[in-house]
Amino acid sequence: MKEWFRETARADSVRINRFCAAFPAGDVETLQEMLGDYLWDSISVRDTAVRSNMKENFYHGMMLGLLRSQGNWLVKSNAETGEGYSDISIQTPERIGIVIELKYADDGNLEAACPKALNQIEEKKYAEGLKRRGTKKLIKYGIAFCEKECMVMMA
Repeated sequence: MKEWFRETARADSVRINRFCAAFPAGDVETLQEMLGDYLWDSISVRDTAVRSNMKENFYHGMMLGLLRSQGNWLVKSNAETGEGYSDISIQTPERIGIVIELKYADDGNLEAACPKALNQIEEKKYAEGLKRRGTKKLIKYGIAFCEKECMVMMA
């Protein structure tokens, strides 16, 4: 999967750079639209044909593959921060901190899963590590998936 993402990233760097730039810009609409396009263009519903508690891992890996294309970003996966382990945390050279919590909505209710992700960021204090590293701006995203559908919310 990692090699596939590398090849895809090289072939589609403009698109991927636009997607990644939407995170520090707080552009939820672009993120949701482009992420939805990636899902429909690249995955199969069979990619998530695993136990319910493992479905999120597929999307987590996909997101890391896209975000790691930004070589000057510090991207961490499942890093201990606050009172738990945030799914993805990012610090940009401009000192923008981004916390991303992902959820798989088994019932298809993306509208309910996104707030759960954002609440988890707050409850577990996932942004504390970025705050302590001197970020100037902090953005939190809850992203929910169900097969080829997604929803993005920001706090």
